[in-house]
Amino acid sequence: MEQKIAETDAGYFLGFDGGGSKTECILTDGKGRILARATGGPSNPMRSGYAKAWFSLGEAADVVLCHEKLTSNDIRGICAGIGGAGRDGVAWRLKSFFERSYRNAEVRVTTDLEVALEAAFGEGEGVLLLAGTGSAAFGRDAEGLTARAGGRGPWFSDEGSAFDIGKRAFSAIVLAQEHRGPATALTERILSWHKFQTWDTLLDQIVKNADEVFPKTFPLVAQLADKDDAVSRAILSAAAGSLAGLAASVVNELGWLEREVPFAQVGGVFGRSKFFDAAIESELAKAVPRIRLVAVKISPAEAAARMALRLPCAEGHAA
Repeated sequence: MEQKIAETDAGYFLGFDGGGSKTECILTDGKGRILARATGGPSNPMRSGYAKAWFSLGEAADVVLCHEKLTSNDIRGICAGIGGAGRDGVAWRLKSFFERSYRNAEVRVTTDLEVALEAAFGEGEGVLLLAGTGSAAFGRDAEGLTARAGGRGPWFSDEGSAFDIGKRAFSAIVLAQEHRGPATALTERILSWHKFQTWDTLLDQIVKNADEVFPKTFPLVAQLADKDDAVSRAILSAAAGSLAGLAASVVNELGWLEREVPFAQVGGVFGRSKFFDAAIESELAKAVPRIRLVAVKISPAEAAARMALRLPCAEGHAA
């Protein structure tokens, strides 16, 4: 094992991207070459709890370490972008977990937004719209000033996210059942989609763990919107407006309303519905007219691994 570390000069590095639905982990050597990758369960402790978050992070890391026959002692640097880590207390607890588990590693814990921004723009300027289980916009200018909107959890934020869309779908179903809203194909499809026999058992699952139901309803809404279901289209149209509003807030805070905006989109809601993608594009064109769309060529977890390589430990061990 010691010989293998010497061959790569600076040991091994881990990058994590963790959110409300899943965790991705990347293992690289000291030269930044990707050696292994793995996915695990949700690791946003504000949604799934700390025990689940730690388990998901540890499980994904164990897979990549096992792939290369390494131990935790071989890791020299870790960067973890985790949903919920924008709160100092959350970041501290996650950092403590990594430091206890990887005693030879320099550890940085940041938000999933920051590693996604790194994936899109490196260390440069730009605005990111992230929409998956949650939603947020995040931007940074050339001087390092940052701005953020959304991403504060499903209780009063995350508009336009998969969670929000799923929740709105259930509201629409209830309104249709009570003859207070238009009929929708969602009503006939919702039980079979979630593989439940009765409405009551599905509601019990929502009470038990809404993250297991609402975000997973989004693909059904997306599918039905592309099949001309009017209610599904209305839900996605509202979500598109909300996402554009998040982006516009960040662009305004950065003072970029009158200039071209390097812009990227990351997350599971994009590319699932032609109708939704077109609605987002239309709303963004109205809210932020001068967007220059940037393709995201690496995953946020890969970006986190690159950030781990920039920690002080990398230069110290390479020397």
